[in-house]
Amino acid sequence: MKLTGFYPVIGTARLKESHDFYTRLLGFETTFAADWYVSLRRPGDPSYELALIDHTHPTLPEGHRVPARGLLLNFEVDDVDAEWDRLVVREGLEPQLALRSEDFGQRHFIVADPNGVLIDVITPIAPTAEYADQYTS
Repeated sequence: MKLTGFYPVIGTARLKESHDFYTRLLGFETTFAADWYVSLRRPGDPSYELALIDHTHPTLPEGHRVPARGLLLNFEVDDVDAEWDRLVVREGLEPQLALRSEDFGQRHFIVADPNGVLIDVITPIAPTAEYADQYTS
């Protein structure tokens, strides 16, 4: 299979709020917007894509028309402490997991989007010796 694109699509009951969250707080730009679907792109090299869909839309198969659950999106950034200050301290997002450093090699925190999708904001750090040899080159 030769991929020409790949991106998650989040089924949501809160399309407008989610659209605002990902554009205003996470830097995505709208590339398509309808009352049932929004396509987003985060500019850069590489660029990143994400889409939002009204979970009740008939383009989704019956039996799967439910809002996203159990989804965790990782956002790796240069300075997780600065993002903690911006998103939690200044924007008032409620942390689901407070800022902390993990032995396995991440400094991170977790917030949730309007749907309850978890947003894990991460800066890689050196792992402890216990985890270092578990990484592949």
